[in-house]
Amino acid sequence: MVNTKANDQVKALLDKMVKNKEEVGLQVAAYLDGELVVDCWAGLADSTTNRKVDGDTLFTVFSTTKGITATCIHMLADRGKLDYDAPIAKYWPEFAQKGKAKATVRHGLTHSVGLPLMPDGITTEKMCDWDWMCKTLAETKPMWEPGTKTGYHAYTYGWILGEVLRRVDGRTIGKFVQEEICKPLGMTDIYIGIPGSVEKRVARLENAPVPPGAPVFPADSLIFKAIPPIVGTTGEVFNRPDVRRASIPGAGGIMSARALARHYAALAGGGTLGKAKLMSSKRVDIARTKQTEDTDFVIGMPITKAMGYFLGGAGPMDAGMGPSPKVFGHAGAGGSNGFADPEHKFAFGFAKTLLKGFGDPPPPAAAKIADAIRAALGLQIPAGVKERRR
Repeated sequence: MVNTKANDQVKALLDKMVKNKEEVGLQVAAYLDGELVVDCWAGLADSTTNRKVDGDTLFTVFSTTKGITATCIHMLADRGKLDYDAPIAKYWPEFAQKGKAKATVRHGLTHSVGLPLMPDGITTEKMCDWDWMCKTLAETKPMWEPGTKTGYHAYTYGWILGEVLRRVDGRTIGKFVQEEICKPLGMTDIYIGIPGSVEKRVARLENAPVPPGAPVFPADSLIFKAIPPIVGTTGEVFNRPDVRRASIPGAGGIMSARALARHYAALAGGGTLGKAKLMSSKRVDIARTKQTEDTDFVIGMPITKAMGYFLGGAGPMDAGMGPSPKVFGHAGAGGSNGFADPEHKFAFGFAKTLLKGFGDPPPPAAAKIADAIRAALGLQIPAGVKERRR
């Protein structure tokens, strides 16, 4: 049952963000002890038509999708259908080409395969072509020997792991999500490739202006090759109907904050929510075990990574999770976020329309809202949060 007092306090914060023009449209949900306790929204889903956000609005959440993709892989591992340390080529033989024979599923989950860059000649149309993307990645030589470095596979993460899932299970990842995550949890609103029937519910993304003095990556930075401007995380690309319908499991998920939080509520509960069981509690612990905190070869800063999820910490990628390494989830371009805190049985989902980058003055909206929810629910805000976010 929604906690009315907490919900009202958080709703007031969202309204203030919209009124102050910090945000355009946003939506947040949180679970505690397996119950939906915060479920609110504010602003416009489409400022060109004045369509308002409501509880059923769907949002593109970019890399927040990676957490959903990781959950799918862990569900298969929990069922004994794949081994983290088996070569990807065991399940997808063509992937062994060009020095990738020893690249493992674990390498895929930890951004260590060595294929962080989008293929040469990429276009939006090619990004939407699953078979072309998988064939091209299978034929590509890695930048480094798999397993020797970690570098954010911003988009390619999704095709690598999504094709492993398809080869192992036989279903597309979008269908797997609907049948193995959404259906047991009594919902529908996590999509990796939307059906046309929900198009009218999807919020329109808006690009935020870059603030003066914002840090700028060098023009030759690998991040611009991992996320080429032609297929970048912008409204121009991801508002397109073909992109919304495509399967892009590294960056193209479309969902509600409520559904995102419900997914993480199951993980915060040891893999179970009510009568639905996604995986064992032992598997959840394996999934959130730290794998690396090395400097990311693509992003250029240390990132604490678990098995497909990022962990809470002191860096800019935790976006609301706080400094505890026991909290796990994934943020997305523009500011979306989802995470699970098993120690407190707390789960959080956040989605928005205004796409802000690293240049947005801290703390990001996800951090402000997550802290406000913790405070409203009487949860202890993790030590160091206030100091780090001043």
